[in-house]
Amino acid sequence: MIYNYHQKTGSSWKSTWPGHIYQFSTQRLRWIAWGGVVVVALLLFVADFSPADTAGASGQDGVRTKKKVETIIDLQRLRDEHSVDIELTDNGHGKVTLINLNPKVNRWYVLRLSRPEVKIVAEFHLENPYPKQQRLILDETAPDALVLTRNQEVVQCPPWNFFGGKDSVIQVAKKSRQVFSPVCNGNLYLRNPTRGHRTAIESVTEFLRDRMPGGEAVVGFVKKALLKDAHRENARTEEAADGWAADRMPGFPVEAAVDSAYVDKLIVPAGLGIEIENKSPGLLAGRWYAVKNNPGIFISLIQPKAVSTDILKSYPKLARKLDRVESGALVYLVAYDLEHFELGFAVGTDHPRVGWSSRATAKIRVPGTPGPDGIGTISPLVANGMINPITAARTVSTFTGGFKRSHGAFKYGKLAHRNKGSHYGFVQNGVVLSTLQPELATLVVGRGGEVEMKTWSKEDEGRAGQILHARQNGVPIVEWDAASRQSKPGSLVPRWGPGNWSGSVNSKLRTLRAAMALQQAGNKRFLIYGYFSTATPSAMARVFQAYGCLYAMHLDMNALEHTYLALYHKENQHLQVQHLIKGMSVLDKTKKQRYIPRFLGYADNRDFFYVMRRTSL
Repeated sequence: MIYNYHQKTGSSWKSTWPGHIYQFSTQRLRWIAWGGVVVVALLLFVADFSPADTAGASGQDGVRTKKKVETIIDLQRLRDEHSVDIELTDNGHGKVTLINLNPKVNRWYVLRLSRPEVKIVAEFHLENPYPKQQRLILDETAPDALVLTRNQEVVQCPPWNFFGGKDSVIQVAKKSRQVFSPVCNGNLYLRNPTRGHRTAIESVTEFLRDRMPGGEAVVGFVKKALLKDAHRENARTEEAADGWAADRMPGFPVEAAVDSAYVDKLIVPAGLGIEIENKSPGLLAGRWYAVKNNPGIFISLIQPKAVSTDILKSYPKLARKLDRVESGALVYLVAYDLEHFELGFAVGTDHPRVGWSSRATAKIRVPGTPGPDGIGTISPLVANGMINPITAARTVSTFTGGFKRSHGAFKYGKLAHRNKGSHYGFVQNGVVLSTLQPELATLVVGRGGEVEMKTWSKEDEGRAGQILHARQNGVPIVEWDAASRQSKPGSLVPRWGPGNWSGSVNSKLRTLRAAMALQQAGNKRFLIYGYFSTATPSAMARVFQAYGCLYAMHLDMNALEHTYLALYHKENQHLQVQHLIKGMSVLDKTKKQRYIPRFLGYADNRDFFYVMRRTSL
């Protein structure tokens, strides 16, 4: 599938690289400083840059002994395996095994080739793009072919010639190096490994963390010295003209509870890169505005200081008082009507990893194991950091996911001493890549597409067959208080260490942050993405309280690449791209004068969510 991508910034569409670069005034200074940090780090640590041994451990955490986990396949309790014997071209015998990793979801398969003298010759990760209509089977009467059944019809693939050398179908697909290589006449995809894109800042920070003793301390210094408030936006406000009012249409999300002093204040954003239907010079604080050319998606702006005084004073023990800087820092919110959209999740080529987090203390680790689930990689599965072409055709938005594994566990508080450090879990296409842990904030997409956000519990462990996607990221920002019938800050919002909010040990928590929430508006449910130009967890909680959200959880922080969000729509057969913040456009690529958006057009190293318009296939 070939896309002709265009991007819109400001009032005109751009399709060349120089025309859409947007820079903050401090960007060059930060790059110079990063370069200096790298030079200093190299001088200090070049003598020893071997990675830390993340597998070393001592002690157990009391978890009962289970069958040894050797690969990611062993974690799939619902998997179905079927094998057939085959004759080899050298007159020997071999075996072909097809593993449906979760038959109830029916999306990911592993095809394994083996022979008596070699346990596993090769393994291939297949993706079924039509899970509701199509299943894969092996036929003992035709062992050299893979059989597809679609809507009760049998569709047989061309002969595979598994061990037929370099010209076999599966080997040709593998050598094509396409991220999604079509096989079986395009009815399946072979997922091929690829290198995910990363920014220069990400490359530097990963080098420091993974290859330099003391590298995490250097990264922390840079965050504190250079990145704090680097993206803060203090929006210009002006009085709304007499008689002017924003559209209040049925089916819109619930407006924020705004203090009377800000009801008639128009916010004039400098960074907004998404076009709305209303052509006013600004947006009223807390109101929702329909996005142009994308029905069911809405934009809202607010500053925490505009939140109702009653909310700012509520639950004083669960949220800290906001300082002057974050009170005035602009917050951008995007709402998706879940009646019109489905939500997907995908891991990046590199993140989040499945090994031990550096935050997991030595005494909590299990000796001799590379990670909390007993594995250090997801091999033979392939994480390729983008969406398959069939799904991409109906995707209207993408945004970055949660913390990397290095920050995805607890170092302090009770959760640091439970469940091997309470590493954040994640599930893609019904396949458990990292076990979901109790007491963590969790977004769940069910097999039917229903979206849920909740604090995971041990009682939820039996839901494996019902889950399509899941992602955990810390603890709740807000949760629903059934007694008062309103949202309240999570119990760990004001506590830096036990809440694992990142930042610094002296509780300097104010930085660029992203989060997502669920809101109920009558019989409608909205998924809300929040971009906080600089905020503490307390400021985030107050904003989501103002919008009456049922639940909210953290995503990532500190940089535009970690808080990226883009919207797409087709116009004259071209895919138009808009970014929530104009500066996010620098994360995308151009090739031969074609604009290529992140996650949709090329592989990325980070995990992400994608929003698809509901449609009958």
